[in-house]
Amino acid sequence: METLFIVLIILASVLLVLLVLMQNPKGGGLSTDFGAAHQMGGVKQTNDFIEKATWSLAGIIGVLSIAMTLMYHQPANLPVEEAPATEMPASQGDEVQE
Repeated sequence: METLFIVLIILASVLLVLLVLMQNPKGGGLSTDFGAAHQMGGVKQTNDFIEKATWSLAGIIGVLSIAMTLMYHQPANLPVEEAPATEMPASQGDEVQE
């Protein structure tokens, strides 16, 4: 299950990067490649689709990240097993006198 989430997060991240690179920060973006501004619905629909896809992919990444964190997070109230204490070997000069 962990591997599936990791693959989905990586895939969504790559798609998100590609969508962001398609957008033009000044409002043009991919929609300018489809013809004149007076075209009926084509420009508006393209911008809406890219914007919705961007937010959807960001949401998917967020939800999957939170799900992975909750699945693999050890609750704080459980005791952590401690390693057994080992005795230090005595050096040659430290002999125990009885």
